[in-house]
Amino acid sequence: MKVSELSQIFMEFYDKLSSWEHSVVKDSGLSPAQMHTIEVIGHRKNLMMRELADRLGITTGSLTVAVDRLEKLGMVERKPHEHDRRAWLIVLTEQGKAMYEQHHKYHEEFTQEISHDLTNKEIELLTQLMARILQRM
Repeated sequence: MKVSELSQIFMEFYDKLSSWEHSVVKDSGLSPAQMHTIEVIGHRKNLMMRELADRLGITTGSLTVAVDRLEKLGMVERKPHEHDRRAWLIVLTEQGKAMYEQHHKYHEEFTQEISHDLTNKEIELLTQLMARILQRM
């Protein structure tokens, strides 16, 4: 398989995953970007603004606006860092945790559905390959 074929598969996978994500998020009242932010915080628990911005691939300025909106929606809150008075941790509220759990369940079901015909060995290999690819990104 040529790199151009792999590129096409990546793009098609991204398009389908993005379309699926939009369909799942649309009834939540949140944008896909907001849901993704909740998802990242839910996986990592308490993150400092800089860490969260890095994981999302956005600036801290953009993140500040996003966190302000999520805070107004009751999904996240800022808490002072224990050891660094200048830093704030972004944590999910109870409402945010519930949203994360529900959305994460959708991801688990989606993964089950698309990997249904794969063997355990194929799932393990795919997981290893995806992890290696992600390290390079």
